[in-house]
Amino acid sequence: MRPTAPRPRARRVLAAAGAAAVLLAGATTGCSSGGSGDGGERARAAPRWNTAPASVAAVGDSITRGFDACSVLADCPEVSWATGNDPAVRSLAARLLGDAQVPTRSWNYAVTGARMADLPGQLAGAAAHKPDLVTVMVGSNDACRPTASSMTPVAEFRDGFEKALAGLRAASPTSQVYVSSVPDLQRLWEQGKDLPMVRQVWKLGICQSMLADPLSAATGATARREQVRARVVEYNEVLREVCAKDELCRYDGGAVFQYPFAADQLSRWDWFHPGKDGQARLAELAHRQVTAAEPPR
Repeated sequence: MRPTAPRPRARRVLAAAGAAAVLLAGATTGCSSGGSGDGGERARAAPRWNTAPASVAAVGDSITRGFDACSVLADCPEVSWATGNDPAVRSLAARLLGDAQVPTRSWNYAVTGARMADLPGQLAGAAAHKPDLVTVMVGSNDACRPTASSMTPVAEFRDGFEKALAGLRAASPTSQVYVSSVPDLQRLWEQGKDLPMVRQVWKLGICQSMLADPLSAATGATARREQVRARVVEYNEVLREVCAKDELCRYDGGAVFQYPFAADQLSRWDWFHPGKDGQARLAELAHRQVTAAEPPR
């Protein structure tokens, strides 16, 4: 018996089904191949964090310069937590690269007194080396101002950090960034306030927004210190949020802010900046974060 030819309406249904099958096959092929389009973008893997960078550049302020760690009111970059070569500190660079590579594979662009507004220039210098890792520790001087009212506004701090990271990405797209939280300045005040010699040094102008009238328990003085600490907390939230938007940026999760610095880990000249032991603790914290398989939670 000869098969009956499909009627006109049936032919239209079959043709539509065939076209749909072709379209579905094409869409499936495009997704599986990771080709152009949203499917391909989703299939592309995010960059992986390298736990063993082969070069390190540091930017930031006096802490990264080792200020007051070796002598009064002077930088001492050899004990810097980030790029120093002092064996008592075992800087992050020394731990990652080995002592022999520190002089040729690490660079310190931090400047004592620097604020967030100075970060773009420092990162531009660091980016010229195309480092595997850039360390950032900045914000203390944005809070350490002559008065609490002259602290850097949070919005300005955010804008500066966003522009600085964007500049780095344009100049050195694959450099990883480790961002340290700003230390708890109020805790540092607590460590030195009862020492007469320290109070005399603080009068030279160190962080007056926090350290002025160090023994005063008046309402105004207490409120001022709390205001400074609150601003530091806000700065750290900015660092966390902005860093989280960059796939190659890792914030320390507040590790430096939360670290309970003791008096013997601070400078014996100002009891405010880290001494050698404090620098070593910063290096240890950074190394732990940089070499972790996953970022801190």
